[in-house]
Order: sequence, then C-alpha cells, then structure tokens
Amino acid sequence: MKKRFLLTALLGTAALVSACGDGDEEASGTGGAGEAEETVVVGDDIEGATELSFWTFAETHAEFFESAAERWNEENEDNPIQLTAEVYPFDQMHNNLLLALQSGSEAADLVDIEIARFPNFLVGDIQLEPLNDLIEDELDQFITERLDIYAHDGQYYGAPTHLGATVVYYNMEIMEEAGVDIDTIETWDDYIEAGRQVVDATGTPMTTISANWYGLWPFVAQRGSDFFNDEGELTLANDINVETLEFVNSLVNEHEIARITPGDENHSEEYYGFMNGGGAASTVMPLFFMSNFLAEMPDLAGKMEIRPMPVFDESDARTVGMGGTGTAVTSQSENVELAKEFLYFAKMSEQGNINLWTQLGFDPPRWDVWDSEELLADNEFYEYFNDDIFDLLLDIRDEVEGVNITQYTPDVLEEINTNVMFSVIREQSQTPQEALELAEDSVRPRMDN
Repeated sequence: MKKRFLLTALLGTAALVSACGDGDEEASGTGGAGEAEETVVVGDDIEGATELSFWTFAETHAEFFESAAERWNEENEDNPIQLTAEVYPFDQMHNNLLLALQSGSEAADLVDIEIARFPNFLVGDIQLEPLNDLIEDELDQFITERLDIYAHDGQYYGAPTHLGATVVYYNMEIMEEAGVDIDTIETWDDYIEAGRQVVDATGTPMTTISANWYGLWPFVAQRGSDFFNDEGELTLANDINVETLEFVNSLVNEHEIARITPGDENHSEEYYGFMNGGGAASTVMPLFFMSNFLAEMPDLAGKMEIRPMPVFDESDARTVGMGGTGTAVTSQSENVELAKEFLYFAKMSEQGNINLWTQLGFDPPRWDVWDSEELLADNEFYEYFNDDIFDLLLDIRDEVEGVNITQYTPDVLEEINTNVMFSVIREQSQTPQEALELAEDSVRPRMDN
C-alpha cells in the first residue's frame, strides 16, 4: 500500500537545478518551510517492514523510488521495506542534509544530491557510504565517467540518474530545405559550413548559444579540458578553454550562424516557443532534453533527429556526460546494508537502469542494457525522434568524456553565467582570454581562504 501527502506550495525553478540538474525534473524552488512539499509512503501496511527514508528535490525521483519500493516488496517478501520518500525545495533539502550530517542525527537513509552540490559532501569526514561493493564486479558494464563524478579516492558514493550524453538535435525539415545531409557533419568546421548553407537558404540560424555555462562547458569538456584539472586546480583560463570560447563566440559574432538563446537558456519558456516554431535548425543538449521536446515542443514531433557532437579534431570525444543527480546512502542509516541493496535494486541493477529509460526517459549509465528489448520497444521518444538512439550511444560509448566537479564548481559556473558569456558574446566588451582570466581572479581567492 502507498500513501501520498501533498503540501501546497509555491514552486519555482532553482537556479542551480536548471544549471546542472536533469532537464525534465519538476524540481522545487529555493526556500520554503521545513515541511516536505510531498510525501509518499510505500509498505506501511506490511508487518515487520524495515523503515527507510528518502529525501529528494524532484517529484519524478520520488515517484521512481515509489515504484522501486513496490517492486522490491513484491520480490522480497521475506525482507520488505517501508519507504517514506519526501520532496523538499532544492536548497532546503541540501542545506538540511548538510546540517543533519554535521550534527550527527536526523539524516535520511537515502538522499538525492545534485551534481554541483555533491563535492560539498566529499570533504573532511565523509558521511556517505561507499557503493563499490555493489558494482565492483559490474564496473565494465557502466560508463564509468558517470560514476567518477560522485567518487573520491577511488570510492563511489553516488548512484547516477542518467548518462546525460550530449548530442546534436537537428530539425530535419530545415536541414532538408537547405540541402544539408546531417551525416556529413563530422567536425565543427563542417557544422559551420552547414550553418552558412542553412542561413543562406532559409534565413534560420543554425543554432543558439546559451548565455550561461552550457554555452561553453560541453565544448570544453569534449576536448579533454575542464574548469578544474584532476587535482582540483583551477584551469578556467587555460589555452584550450580560451580557444573554445573563441570558437563559441565566433558562431554568433563572426560566422553569424547562431544567436543567443531566447530566454538566455534552453530551459526557458521563451526558448521552447522559439524552437517549437522552427526558430533554429539544431541545438546541442544532453539526451535527457528529449523529455523537454516532448513536453514543450510538440510541433517538432517527427522532425527531429539526433547525432553525436561534431569534433574539433579526431582526438576529441563525440559526447560529454552533463548534468545529473547522484543518490547516496548516509552513514547515519540504521540499516546501511539494506539501504545499499535497495539503492542497487532501484538504480544500479540492469532492471533499475531499464526503468530509468522506461519511467523517466533518461539514458541509462549502464551500457549493457542499451540493446535490451525494453529499451528498443516502441515508445513516445522513438515516435518523436528517430528510432536509433541507442544504436548511436553504442557506437560512441568509448568516446564519452566526463567533467571534473569540485566544491568551487558553483563559483565558476556563476562567474560564467553572470560575467563571461555576457561580456564576450552579448556585449563583446572583453576578449575570451580577458573574461576567463578575470573570472579566475574572482574565484581563486575563495579557494585560498
């Protein structure tokens, strides 16, 4: 049996969720009272069920774990659980978790931690449980770049929600009108040339560039660079990053095949309306953005096809894992082993990964399920897009680049959002090198304190 309790609240979009979280999450806003906005209880009618609690900031994740708990109880009658899943506003949930771990009491057994917040929980005395023993015999079945994001000193602390593979979505109606064969676009030079052809033939921009970090980070990462290196040192203004920002700027201000994204970023109502009306010929976004197309851009159904990212040179990766939420088990749990077993069952097992696709529309981080019958069965995503999504992923599964996340990543992203993209692309008042060096100068003192 399950029970639902809903607290009516004014919901907004948390800035960092839209920046780093999963694209289709109905995530709660910042602030709010101490009560959960929604509570779901499963298994409260089962005598002897072990109680487990789960905190999240995304209603869809609560629903996912609700379903997993129901399956667990069906398959484990001798070891049932009573799961209480609570949905809180984004900032409140993360702040409450930090306070609970610092005070040593009242943390949930299982918790969702957004990717940019995760490093805050991997410093000092780590109070999350390593998950290595759950998956060490199956690591070669995972895209490990996803696991690495939630790791410290070789220990994995978070179960990923998706791969978040970045791809290019092409509007085939526009591309065909311009006479462009998207399968000939292999490099970014090819993309620029195709963009010129599209603009000349249709007057439509080839793409849009987000005025936040998303207009830069995927391109940087696919070249094997990042804002921090593997040792956590700030590398924001290194040569590759400067060159990459020069490239992004050139799409708008030199080649004139792109414009700044309406609403400044791809999760805005302005962008949805613009794109739904055929406003741009393509967009570069992770696969989790498919859900946004279905929900917000219905007029593009049957018109969009997906391809890997073009490359700068042959050594580049053809996709980058972006965004995400890791689910962790806290050390305060009175039932650590059971919580870990349930987390594996829900999100890290083969069936759990299949359900990430069938229930949430997310590309699973386990590649060994990509050719399973369940993933290849007809569904709304294949009807909207082409039906070779996972064939594409299998083709590039050895070319997935990850990103380095540190506790100062939010500071860098804020600098990019508020200063770098504005000064370089919109205002053209600073060169890429000047803007990135100034951003470094702003962030570095915070790291030295």
